[in-house]
Amino acid sequence: MAKTQMAPDSVYRKKEGLGVWEHRGKVAVVGLGNSPTDRRFEGDLEKSLGAYSIIAAQQAMADAGVTPDQIDGVVAVPTGLGDPWSGTGNPYFAPPYDSEDGLSGVSADWLVNNLGLKNVNFTTHAPGCMSNAMNVAAQAVGDGQTHTTLVLRATGNPPGRYHQSGEAGGQVAPGAKQWEDPWGWDQGIPLYAYGFTEYCRRYGTNHDRMAPFVVNLRRNGLMVPEGYYTQNRPETFTEEDYLNARWIAKPMSINDCDLPVQTVACYLMTTAERAKDMKQKPVYVLGHATFNQGPIYSNALHTLEQTERWTDTTARMVYEASGLTPSEVDVFNPYDGFTLFTQYYLEAFGWHGVKRGEAHDFYAGDISVEGPHPLLSSGGNNGSGRTRFWHYTDCIQQLQGRAGPRQVRIKAETAICGGPTPGSGNWMAFGTSPD
Repeated sequence: MAKTQMAPDSVYRKKEGLGVWEHRGKVAVVGLGNSPTDRRFEGDLEKSLGAYSIIAAQQAMADAGVTPDQIDGVVAVPTGLGDPWSGTGNPYFAPPYDSEDGLSGVSADWLVNNLGLKNVNFTTHAPGCMSNAMNVAAQAVGDGQTHTTLVLRATGNPPGRYHQSGEAGGQVAPGAKQWEDPWGWDQGIPLYAYGFTEYCRRYGTNHDRMAPFVVNLRRNGLMVPEGYYTQNRPETFTEEDYLNARWIAKPMSINDCDLPVQTVACYLMTTAERAKDMKQKPVYVLGHATFNQGPIYSNALHTLEQTERWTDTTARMVYEASGLTPSEVDVFNPYDGFTLFTQYYLEAFGWHGVKRGEAHDFYAGDISVEGPHPLLSSGGNNGSGRTRFWHYTDCIQQLQGRAGPRQVRIKAETAICGGPTPGSGNWMAFGTSPD
């Protein structure tokens, strides 16, 4: 088999007006697995991303009740292995390692070879996030390119400076970077802090009103057995902890940022027909959508108007693809890598009737898993560690009725999740019924 390539652009649904997804209800997720979760990789090969990927993939197959010989496809997020989002060729590991594969990332080829998957005839890479890989896998299964597929993301935190490569890995910020990007990574911190300031000014709110939301994320995260805090720091997190945290770029505090971790998740996706004979209750894919506003900016940082316009478009695309309306969405797990932008998604999707400027009032209500508005029942990245896949695990488990103490008390027959940030991302809708 030739070396796996990145998924072609043609697999994505990237604009409005495409209608309901042509494979709605014909693809299902039936198994999931997760490795242990560590703060970072300390050199123990039994805790490498490769070793953890084998654990997660074996769990996903066992969960679905399939054998390795039944797997005919692998979709992987090759973070750290030429993935343009994470940087190319960042030398985390010195010789004698002859490859980063299995260490700073895990390719589809590595997984096929090291799991001994003899009948795989479809592999592809989806850069960046599990949300990308899930969209790519769903389209591949729907198109008939594969029928029993492992979808995997290995997210690592190796020694040294996290997520820094190229110019961002240097000790100085040259040229325009000294004004636009002095922190050394993207524009995430100044960008989202600036946008949040605009949001608060326009809608008459403030940073302190985020406290109930973040506290609830951490509470939900402690009900995720695979999560970082559950496994390593199972302490209570309070509103006082949030309000007294040190600033990173005011009004963004350290507790508005998720914690980089080392872990792997794997899902098993198959056709709706094959799912009937598998171990777990099928969770059907109702639709997927990808939004990317592109590199054109009217100014150095996103404005509030741009962010709201982008998230409105994202929501319309997901509703169009899935055939769902806001009132039909039970479980909602929007991305929360920086908590300061999650309200844009909540308001754009209109979940439980929330309109623009109303998110902080909504946070002040009962958003617990026991209550009527169980927002981000996954705990998100803030509550369990930076992976960008807890949202998917939770949506699947909630609809299967096996989320344990996180199981919502409201009806759980549909779900939406996705990410990452406003302006770009991949989203998916699920249902307990293919219709």
